[in-house]
Amino acid sequence: MNRPEYIEVYGACERAGFILTTVNFRLSPREIEYVLGDSLPHTFIFEEQYTDIVDALRERLGIRRYVCIGDAPGWAEPYEALAETGSAEGPPIRAGIDDIAVIVYTSGTTGKPKGVMRTQRGEARQAETMSNVFAKRGDTRQLIVMPLFHVGARCLYYSSFWLAGSVHLHRAYDPKRILEAIDRDRLTHLHLVPTMVAGLLDVPEVGSYDLSSVELLLYAAAPMPVSLLKRSIATFGNVMGNGYGSTESNFTFLAPHQHHPGGTPEQVARLASVGQAFPDVDLRILDDQGKECPAGVPGEVTVRSDSLMVGYWNNHPASVEALRDGWYHTGDIAYVDNQGYVFLVDRKKDMIITGGENVYCREVENAIDEHPAVQEVAVIGVPDEKWGESVKAVVVLRPQQTVTEADLIAFTRERIAHYKAPKSVAFVDELPRVQTGKISKVKLREQFKSAAPNPQARKGTP
Repeated sequence: MNRPEYIEVYGACERAGFILTTVNFRLSPREIEYVLGDSLPHTFIFEEQYTDIVDALRERLGIRRYVCIGDAPGWAEPYEALAETGSAEGPPIRAGIDDIAVIVYTSGTTGKPKGVMRTQRGEARQAETMSNVFAKRGDTRQLIVMPLFHVGARCLYYSSFWLAGSVHLHRAYDPKRILEAIDRDRLTHLHLVPTMVAGLLDVPEVGSYDLSSVELLLYAAAPMPVSLLKRSIATFGNVMGNGYGSTESNFTFLAPHQHHPGGTPEQVARLASVGQAFPDVDLRILDDQGKECPAGVPGEVTVRSDSLMVGYWNNHPASVEALRDGWYHTGDIAYVDNQGYVFLVDRKKDMIITGGENVYCREVENAIDEHPAVQEVAVIGVPDEKWGESVKAVVVLRPQQTVTEADLIAFTRERIAHYKAPKSVAFVDELPRVQTGKISKVKLREQFKSAAPNPQARKGTP
């Protein structure tokens, strides 16, 4: 989890030219094993709270060196002892500008995590661009509460360091503690997902804190309902900004959101925009034939910049598909208005965004499919007031089989991270299909978009 050692290790690897691979601590042991088996690290650094998980995986990993932050078991080196062995002269080698700096794993539509390779050049370019776009200075005070295994938190901390600003690192999300920190430490820049912003606004005494130091409250990773955005502006002022990007592209767009009574229809409409492209980002909206769409016509978002990934680790076919002609094809469907503001309208990739985390339907479906009672399953995202979207599974059971909703959710949680597992399950006799025989998720989303959990549908019908 977030702690100063995480940033120390990032910096050490950047200086010495080592490749750092991050591991999402929320993954299941099986998912962690896949990431480590694919990246094949020489050294694995972990916190003592994860000792049992790491110990259970050690036999199958082939990692040569284990380092523990905290109370180390006998088979691992203490982190502080390792740090003491370093040379005062620094590392014997230095990183090259086009060397790989980090590999960050992100789920793909196939359900297999993909290792996104980011270079020293790309990371430096992103730090410089973001420090400029976000108007950071030497006296910037950036809150980092998003997890450091994500590119979002990493981008925000190193863009602060670019101009010698400070970072205020929180280990976990606590809305009251964040409000206290803003008031006490005069924080200038925040980075949160919409559900976190809502949590701040829901603190009963939010109005008693001095929030006037905030210059930018950047929300990202998920759309924000316009009603919540207006509440945020009413509390924090015209400091809201929507950041758009991905692990592959880092941040690429920014929408500084301002709301004034009596604003023009265009100004009000742009509250739903993800913004304009960064100065160093080339943007194209392409149709299915690869031709650029005119303003107002939806197509796939493609971007090009020095900050793009250079490919996926151990996955050349996926790299070629994603980086066609030097452009990253995001899989998101959007249109631009006549001022270059980007409006997302759909996701080409089969993905759900719940609480700021990306969940790919096929990955969840693959986990549920392993249950012997399940004949067929389709996973969709349904509206959720708290999380933006929640994961819903629609299941057809095998003849003469039964399983409860709770048991199926628990079964899935044993195979994938808890946040990816369905929050609700509907049991049906058959799934709707299009003429080609494929499942129609459009019809499923329409059917369940406003459906509340049905306690009578907790058991499948034999």
